[in-house]
Amino acid sequence: RLGPWALLVGKGGGSLGLQGGESGEFLLEFDNEEILHVDWEKKQNVWRLPDFQRFTSFEVQGALANIAVMKNNMEVLMKRSNRTRALNVAPSATVYPENAVELGDPNVLICFVDRFSPPVLNVTWLKNNEVVSEGVEETDFYPSVDNTFRKFSYLPFVPEQGDIYVCQVEHWGIPEGKMEKIWVSKAPSPIPETMENVLCALGLAFGMLGIIAGTILFFKAMRMNDRRGFM
Repeated sequence: RLGPWALLVGKGGGSLGLQGGESGEFLLEFDNEEILHVDWEKKQNVWRLPDFQRFTSFEVQGALANIAVMKNNMEVLMKRSNRTRALNVAPSATVYPENAVELGDPNVLICFVDRFSPPVLNVTWLKNNEVVSEGVEETDFYPSVDNTFRKFSYLPFVPEQGDIYVCQVEHWGIPEGKMEKIWVSKAPSPIPETMENVLCALGLAFGMLGIIAGTILFFKAMRMNDRRGFM
């Protein structure tokens, strides 16, 4: 499933990724963050955040014209490099929930794959050794300043005690061909009894300090009133 690829970054933040015989991926970004990418099947822009289109616009036909130019430039650069293959850089991966975990409450598991090259990579989710695909969403390949890439994969799930989730990543740079990151669903750890005792003691201490401070202020106020009455 991992095929030939090439990448060219153009002026103004546009980048073009080509994989196999596909049309490619056109991505516009600013400060290393995606603004939009073009969905070739639907022939429309996909904004990273809907509010972005309030401040700027982009014509899909403009992307087609840019791709034609960038494809030509890419072919020239590939010939100059004698079609030398780029080095494979293995990714790192992290799995974490979007929100604090409460058993039985819907949540989202995020698999963040970072610092890999080339941008050809497969992410597969497993739950208790069974492949899960329903509801899974992925971002495009985001380029980084060090010429590597990053990608997010999202899995909606309902945490149940003991469920085991695996984010499986396939990439040319991994010696074994793929790597796995495991996340186990479990209830939040309760506060230890000793910690509860400490918190109760602190609360009691602050309460006593408040009473003492209030008493001192009360008697000071009484003395000041007595002095004023005497004068």
